[in-house]
Amino acid sequence: MDDAGDPRTQAPEARPGRDVTAWHWAVLAISTLAASATSAFVVGVAFLIPHLHAAGVSLTAAGVLVAMPNVGVACALVAWGSLVDAKGERLALTAGAALSALAIGASIWIAAAGGTGTADLVWLGVLFTLGGATSAAANSASGRVVVGWFPPRRRGLAMGIRQMSQPAGVAVAAMTMPWLAGEYGLSAALGVPMALAAASAVLSALVVKDPPRPDKSSSSAALLGTSPYRVPYLWRIHGTSVLLVLPQTLMQSWLLVWLVVGEGWNAVAAGTVVTVTQVLGGIGRIVVGGASDRIPHRNWLLRWVAMSAAVAFGALTVAEAVGVPNSVAIAVAVIASVIAVADNGLAFTSVAEFAGPFWSGRALGVQNTMQFLAVSAATPLFAAVISGHGFVWAFALATLAGIAAIPLVPRRDEFRDEPVESLGADRK
Repeated sequence: MDDAGDPRTQAPEARPGRDVTAWHWAVLAISTLAASATSAFVVGVAFLIPHLHAAGVSLTAAGVLVAMPNVGVACALVAWGSLVDAKGERLALTAGAALSALAIGASIWIAAAGGTGTADLVWLGVLFTLGGATSAAANSASGRVVVGWFPPRRRGLAMGIRQMSQPAGVAVAAMTMPWLAGEYGLSAALGVPMALAAASAVLSALVVKDPPRPDKSSSSAALLGTSPYRVPYLWRIHGTSVLLVLPQTLMQSWLLVWLVVGEGWNAVAAGTVVTVTQVLGGIGRIVVGGASDRIPHRNWLLRWVAMSAAVAFGALTVAEAVGVPNSVAIAVAVIASVIAVADNGLAFTSVAEFAGPFWSGRALGVQNTMQFLAVSAATPLFAAVISGHGFVWAFALATLAGIAAIPLVPRRDEFRDEPVESLGADRK
């Protein structure tokens, strides 16, 4: 008997009346896990600096070593995005996570030999770079697979959850890797990101499917196959994200220092505040993403975030300049920290929606690369400003970045071919 018409035998996306099923949420969970594995490795190795230094590695050498995963990510983002566009998300997610697990596994083998000599550190640097480069697949592929499978009215919420991957991965690494390194050595600590990457590879291969794409012979496919960069829309989104990543970098890199040095807090209390802001920031991404599904244009909310960042960091600048009570300054700083990360999911969703199924991988790669370069430049910039002029000028610089981002945000969401995937469907 032909069962082609039986809903029980159809793929989840084909079932009538069910635009989001348990399978879709499973794909979202796996995509978030894959991106969390990337964060756990790329950021987590920095938590190993104390262990490396205690083992006789200089702080300079340790700093260079733990920067290598970031170098690998920056070099590979656009290439992985191109593979996503050409061959699909499932292949990129699976291959990237598997290769990352192998690279980290090789570094575990080097670390297990107990070597911290020059040659061993060089090999670890090479493998850390390869691990970062291969794990970068998740950045483009996981965002694209979420946008491809979730309908417009659920896409903002889904991408907000996907953007939780960074704080989640960092939290897992922070809770496990330093302790494992202290108790069992460097190789045990590196087992955490390796296990996450391996799990991501297996689950991606078993569960994830490539979202549907238009027939390449159709007229809509011809339009979507052209570069989305022929018009300024994506450049405006990229520019907005680059400007708004400056306040985010300031709070992620220097909030702890400001609390300890500027406000006189002890390190434990300051660390607690930083952890709370990370948790609240992750929740904020989900809330903002869900809210964007309920308004006609996500860019309205993106502009609101830019304005809120300008106001919040302006208030923090004033608070630092006039010396308001400590509790007031801390409350303003926490609010500013949460607002600073609220734009990420909105911008990623807008980029993927406009770029379409044949270009979104590369466009998300460009988005990630530009943000990464901005963070790399902003961290030493803020260090110079703080050391030379104090925190008040750093907060003022973040305020100016928020102000500059406001006019860059497009007035409305734009789509190159609205009928193809209902990308332009009304979200009201």
